[in-house]
Amino acid sequence: MNIATPKFGVGASALRKEDRKLIKGEGSFTDDVRAEGELRAYVLRSPHAAARFAFGDLDAARAAEGVHLVLTAADVVHLGPVVNQATVKQPDGTIHAQKHIPLLCDGEVRHVGDAVAFIVADTLAQAQEASELIEIDWDIEDAQVDLAAALEDDQPLVWPDLGTNQAYLYRTGDIDKTGQAFAEADHVTTIDFVNNRLVSNYMETRACLAEWDDESKKFTLTLGSQGVHGIRKTIAKDIFRMNIEDFRVITRDVGGGFGTKAFNYREYPLSLEAARRLNRPVKWVSDRTEHFLADAHGRDNKVTASLALNDEGRILGLKIDVMANMGAYLSQFGPFIPVFGASMATGVYDIQNLDFKLRGVYTHTTPVDAYRGAGRPEAAFLIERLIDAAAREIDMPVAELRRRNFIRPEQFPYRTPGGRMYDVGEFDGHMTRALEKANVAGFSERAREAESRGKLRGLGTAVYIEACAFAGSEPARLTLDADGGITLYIGTQTNGQGHATAYSQFIADQIGIDFDRITVRQGDTAELAKGGGTGGSRSIPLGGVSVSAASKVLAEKMKKLAADELEASAADIELVDGSARIVGTDRVISYADMAKAAKSDEDRTGLADVVQDEATYPNGTHICEVEIDPETGHVEIVRYTIVDDFGMTVNPVLLLGQIHGGVVQGVAQCLSEGVVYSEDGQLLTASFMDYAVPRAGDMPFFDFETRNVPSTTNAMGIKGAGEAGTIGACPAAMNALVDALDRARGVRHIEMPATPQRIWEALNG
Repeated sequence: MNIATPKFGVGASALRKEDRKLIKGEGSFTDDVRAEGELRAYVLRSPHAAARFAFGDLDAARAAEGVHLVLTAADVVHLGPVVNQATVKQPDGTIHAQKHIPLLCDGEVRHVGDAVAFIVADTLAQAQEASELIEIDWDIEDAQVDLAAALEDDQPLVWPDLGTNQAYLYRTGDIDKTGQAFAEADHVTTIDFVNNRLVSNYMETRACLAEWDDESKKFTLTLGSQGVHGIRKTIAKDIFRMNIEDFRVITRDVGGGFGTKAFNYREYPLSLEAARRLNRPVKWVSDRTEHFLADAHGRDNKVTASLALNDEGRILGLKIDVMANMGAYLSQFGPFIPVFGASMATGVYDIQNLDFKLRGVYTHTTPVDAYRGAGRPEAAFLIERLIDAAAREIDMPVAELRRRNFIRPEQFPYRTPGGRMYDVGEFDGHMTRALEKANVAGFSERAREAESRGKLRGLGTAVYIEACAFAGSEPARLTLDADGGITLYIGTQTNGQGHATAYSQFIADQIGIDFDRITVRQGDTAELAKGGGTGGSRSIPLGGVSVSAASKVLAEKMKKLAADELEASAADIELVDGSARIVGTDRVISYADMAKAAKSDEDRTGLADVVQDEATYPNGTHICEVEIDPETGHVEIVRYTIVDDFGMTVNPVLLLGQIHGGVVQGVAQCLSEGVVYSEDGQLLTASFMDYAVPRAGDMPFFDFETRNVPSTTNAMGIKGAGEAGTIGACPAAMNALVDALDRARGVRHIEMPATPQRIWEALNG
C-alpha cells in the first residue's frame, strides 16, 4: 500500500492533543454537565463500623425545605444489590457465599461510610440539612478491623450467618512436591509483611447525573467511569432487571481512575431510581471524605512467604500464605484480585514448585478491589522482597541470585506453576543494562561519601513481570466524515492516559491526515454496541491493534473511492495531507470530496475487531537509590533507573508519563501512603491531613529507557505499560530502604508505609 510517512505515526513522540482543551479549562467532566431542573442528592452514611439500627421519624426530613425524596432500604426492595462478579472456586470445588453490597443498608451497617439513606433536594445543602433531621437508633456492636486476628476464635463476625470471617479459600500449586523440595533444601528464607491498604485518590471524585425519560421509559446516566458498557450491564441486569437497551450510559472527560472507577457503585442506581420517581434529573457528587470512606480501597494483604534454595543458590520451591482483606462486602472484582496475584507469584524466576494458600477475609472496613496493577504489584513485591532477603541470608550478591534463577530466553514459551504462559523475555538483558545505567559498580563510593555527610545510603533492585492485555478484543470503527475528517469510535475509556493521541497515531500511520482532523469518540453506549472499557493495560495493546487494522480497511476503501473518481488504479493511489493523489502526478481529490462520492456509509467505514488469544507480559528492572537521615528518619530518593520491556513503543512521551505516574504511586505505597483504622473501625486517615499522597518534591528525576522484545501474543508486538511503573517501584524502593537500614544497623525488615517515624524507630531500636 502506498501511504506517505506520517509526521506523527506510531513510534513518534507526539504531544498530547487532548491537553489543549484541558489546559484552557474547556474539559467536560461529570459535574460540568448540567440538566434543566436537576436536583442534588446526598448519601447519609453510617458513623459506626458495626451496628444495628432502626429509623425513627423520617417525616421531618421529608418535609424539610427543598426536599423531594428520602429513600431507605424499604423503598428500594425491588432493586437488586451491587453484585460481586468475581467468584472463586475453592479446593473442595464449591463457590463461596456471596455477600453483595446493598443499595441501602437494611437495619445493619458493616463499615463506617455504609449507606443508610439517600436524600434528594433542590440543593446539596438542603439535602445535607435534611439528613440531620433523620432519627436513627443505633445499637453499636464490636467491630473487627484487624486482618491478622480476623480468623481467630471469638472474634466479632462481619457475617454471623457464615460462622467465620473467612470469605473464601483458594489453593494453587503442588503441596506435596513443594513440601519435598523444602525438605531437600539447604537453606530456607521466610519473610512476613503486610501489603498496606491504599486509597486511589484520583483528582476527580466520583459523580453521576441520572435522567429519566417518562415518555420512552428509558434512563440516561452520565458518570466518570473506566467503561460505560460494563456499568450499563450491571445496572440494567443485576439491579433494575431491565433490558440493557433501556439505559444509555455516557462518560465524558475523567480525572483519573486507577481501577477504582471501573466498578458500579450504589450511588448510580440510587440516583437513577430517584430520577425515575421524581421525573427530574438527579445529580450526586462525592466529596473527598466520601471517597476515602466509600470508594473501593486497594491492596491490604498479610503475607508469610518462604523460599527454599540449594547450596548453589538455585530456588527449589516457594510457599506462600496470604490473608487478603475483602472489607465488609465482596466488591465487584474483589475476590479475584489476590487470585490474580497468585498466578504471578513466581515472577521472572524458574521456580517449578509452588504452594500458594489464599484466604479472603471479611472485616468491618470499606470493601477492597482492583487498584493500579490489581494483584500484580502484590505478587511482585512478595517475590522481589523474598529474593532480596534470601540473597542477604546466604551472602550472595542479589544480582547473581537473580541471574541464577531467571527464566532463560530459550525456555520460552514458559508455563508457570500459577498457570501463566509467558511468551518471551530477556530478563538478564534488561537487568544488566539497568545495573550499568545506575552505575551500581560505583555505589560503594557513593555510600562512603553519604556516610561522611551523616547519611545512610541504600540500593535496591526489583525485576518484575506482569500480565495484562488479557485474551479478548476491542472493536474499532472508523468513518470518513463529510468534511474530510476521520472519526474513531471505540469502547475503551480514557482516564487521562492520552488515548486520543495514541489512537490518532495508529490512524495517521495508515491514512495521511493531520492530527487535528482525527476525532476519537469513547464513552457513549448510544454510539457503540459494545466495549471492554479501560483496565489491565488493555486499551493500546487491544484497542490500538484494532484501530490500526480498521485504518487499513478504511484506507483501502478510500483508495478505491479516489481511484474511481480519478479514473486510475487503486494501486497507484497514495493518501497524504488530507487528500488522495495518483503517485507521481498532481492529480488529487480531497477527503471531503471522496466522502461525498461514497455511495453508502459502508464505503467510508472501516471496521476491525482483532482477537488476541493470550495475555501480554511486560517486564523490566527498577533500581532505586536512597539516602536516609538517621536523625529524622527522612528518606530521599537520589537516583532512580528503569529499563523496561514493553514489546513496542507507540509514543515515547505518553509512555514516559505512564511510567513516571506509576513509579510515584508505587514509591508512595512504600514510603507514605497507608490506610489506618482505629480499633472500633473509625477511618483515621480520611483526609489529606492524615493520608500522605506524594508531592513532586518527594520524587527524583527518572532515568528511563526501553529494551523491547516484541510480544508474540499481540499482533503488533505491544505488551502494555499502564501499570508497570507501580509494579516495579514498590519493591525496588523497599529493597533500597532495607539495604540502607541493614548496612547501618542490621535492620532487615520494616513495614510499609516506611514513614520517618518508623524508620527512626527501626534505627534506634
